[in-house]
Amino acid sequence: MHTRPAIPLPLSISVGTIILALQSGVVYAETQSSTAATSTTTAAPSDSRENPVEAVVVTGVRRVSGLKAVDSASPITVLDAATLKRTGQPDLVQALAQNVPSFTAQAAGGDTASLTLAAQLRGLNPNDTLVLINGKRRHTNANLAVDGNPFNGPFNGAAATDLSLIPIASIDHIEILQDGAAAQYGTDAIAGVVNIILKKDASGGSVSTTGGQYIDGGGKTADASVNAGFAPTDSSFINVTAETKFHGHSVRSSIDPRITSPANIAAIPHLTSIPGYPNLSPVVGDAAYHLNLFSVNAGIDLNEDLQLYGFGTYGEKTSNAYEIYRLPNALPALYPNGFVPSETIDEKDFALTTGIKGLLWNKWHWDLSTTYGSDSDELGNINTANISLYQDTGTTPTEFHVGKFKTTQWTTNLDVSREFDIGLAKPINLAFGTEYRKDTYAIGQGDPASTYKEGSQAFPGFLATDAGNHSRNNTSLYVDLAANPLEKLKVDLAGRYEKYSDFGSTRVGKLTARYDFVPEFAIRGTVSNGFRAPTLAEEYYSATNVRPDSATVQLPPNAPAASLIGINGLKPEKSQNYSVGFVFKPIPKATITLDAYQIDIRDRIVNSGTLNGSGYAINSPAVRSAIIANGNILDPSVTKTGISIFSNAVDTRTKGAELVFNYASDYQDYGRVDWSVAASYNTTDVVKINQIPSQLAPQRLLDQAAISDLETATPKYRVNLGALYRNGPWTVSLRESIYGPSSEYSAAPDGQTFYKSTISTKFITDLEVANRLTPSVTVAIGANNLFNQYPNKVNGELLAIEQAQGSFLAGRDLPSFSPIGINGGYYYGKLTYTF
Repeated sequence: MHTRPAIPLPLSISVGTIILALQSGVVYAETQSSTAATSTTTAAPSDSRENPVEAVVVTGVRRVSGLKAVDSASPITVLDAATLKRTGQPDLVQALAQNVPSFTAQAAGGDTASLTLAAQLRGLNPNDTLVLINGKRRHTNANLAVDGNPFNGPFNGAAATDLSLIPIASIDHIEILQDGAAAQYGTDAIAGVVNIILKKDASGGSVSTTGGQYIDGGGKTADASVNAGFAPTDSSFINVTAETKFHGHSVRSSIDPRITSPANIAAIPHLTSIPGYPNLSPVVGDAAYHLNLFSVNAGIDLNEDLQLYGFGTYGEKTSNAYEIYRLPNALPALYPNGFVPSETIDEKDFALTTGIKGLLWNKWHWDLSTTYGSDSDELGNINTANISLYQDTGTTPTEFHVGKFKTTQWTTNLDVSREFDIGLAKPINLAFGTEYRKDTYAIGQGDPASTYKEGSQAFPGFLATDAGNHSRNNTSLYVDLAANPLEKLKVDLAGRYEKYSDFGSTRVGKLTARYDFVPEFAIRGTVSNGFRAPTLAEEYYSATNVRPDSATVQLPPNAPAASLIGINGLKPEKSQNYSVGFVFKPIPKATITLDAYQIDIRDRIVNSGTLNGSGYAINSPAVRSAIIANGNILDPSVTKTGISIFSNAVDTRTKGAELVFNYASDYQDYGRVDWSVAASYNTTDVVKINQIPSQLAPQRLLDQAAISDLETATPKYRVNLGALYRNGPWTVSLRESIYGPSSEYSAAPDGQTFYKSTISTKFITDLEVANRLTPSVTVAIGANNLFNQYPNKVNGELLAIEQAQGSFLAGRDLPSFSPIGINGGYYYGKLTYTF
């Protein structure tokens, strides 16, 4: 049984910014317009209250000014600041996941991945989505998700941008290009582009607070933020944001069968009298964290043709996640009641962009910028021990520094554009530019106590063979030509050349076209290709994952030991994207868009299933040889050993369609309602398995679990039905999200028999009611998952086997791949003061 104490509906009303003119769908109904005198940053979208898709966008085009989302040749979703702030838990990942059907957030993770949850677009790996801030590339996260099925599922291998480190209060709006854009922005933009546009208001601001918790206990959250704009001179602006947030643990574990085992109770007579028995293993649930964020966006007009700009963010995050309970007989001298280790992270994230742009000879627009980003993680392991160290020396620390991750990215861009009138329906726009980027990735060694023999329990320190500093650079050139050969025809042709220091050169291109038959109907389509080089983390990450009965080494594909199992490094993914769709305005104030797509990825980089070395029904001697050759020393108490490794294992084909409908109705004295429907359908098939190393026979590089993470662990469809009601000081936002079925296979304790866990179609209701008490003060109460829905449990047959064999995995009966989370409903309150 889950420990879910009944609590009254909260309770506390705290913070948050409610801008009353909000939209409850995927594109916004109203946008905050900038008051800054300068045009240094990207232009904010215009107010489009009558039709939300009338917002002006800058993503997907090069210097084509005034383009509206509804007129784009590519599908672009826009979310304004008000929609983002209406998220119950003030987190950018959650805000995007709630509002964009094709954007799926990770509900839970394994090991350090639980400290930095990821998200995916269009069912692809998170690494296939490019994140921009004000149109400039954002650096990625240093923490790699590597603990595979059943813990990280479809997010295995994620080392993408951590969106949680960008304060929502700093954002004016977000533009999501749901189309391949490798030729325009970088060869890794396979699934699409998320472009975050920061506020540039030169006056005013807001102070907001919010608080809440899960209805079944845990997850207590408190957040406070302030945003303010200043105008040091008539031609400049500075907009700053600060935010602090706390989120507490939640526990959704069921009973660990080791704790109720008659044999263990007989061997440990006081086991049943330990406080909290039998709920002693709180491993399933949210990590606790404390987050401090700061951002700044600034610009100054040096003259009418020259502007200087800069923006940056800084974040500090401390977090800890519970691991699996160790029984009292593990180290009774120090922990007579057993112990629950916790993995910790102390993260510091920094990014700064500076640039200058202008107009030359009244014709040529140019923009020169440089961006540096860094993410550094100090990793710890607390409330634990190194048992071998204690047995050999009589002492052991209970807290360890187990290592460090650090990634940096330095990107410098020069972009140039100009319009030419050559007698076509409209002037053509020529854009070209160059980019130089240097990436680094480092793993730091753990302290000696954390690496002695098998290392500290739950999280051994990183060994000298794991540690290292790695880097690469690449140079790219692009050209983009946008034209209207006919009054009703738009064509955009882009090409890009990139040269990597470690993977050579590549060329990618994109052709986009749109034809407006009449003002009310248009068709659009795109053909493009991409080339994603492996992340440095995918190439070089190495670690040992330890559980009470097993140890798995994450073997880097570039390591010499990898050749013993037939893997000799990684090569880039190559992709082909196709899309076709239409835009339809059947009646005034109503817009419908429908876009279908296909994404083919060759040599897709995925993490293997667990490749067994010992203790399972089928084992491969080559796996044991690889572990020894890599220098890993495993806990002698574990009975099962294995490895996981990244490889270019498969070719995949992803097909889908995305629908958006918006309509605004006005009921005069009874208020107005903005209606929206947003839907996404998505399937992925493994069309070819590329690598079947003979050294692993009779095992497969990708087992049934790993294949299911690619094909079925993401919902097949999702539908958002939204209604935003406004009348005087009252605003009511209602959203019904329908999540289609998803499933995942997991291995039984023998490592060979697989069982399918299925999450059926789920209906999730989000509701928020806000009242503007005064022109400056707004209060709101709301709920995410109002009716407290949970995913279906893990396959009952599998749980019964794990229970019978005393496996700790039986305590994880809620599937971590759940798209609706594993915590049930969240209730919250907000208070906002604007000035």
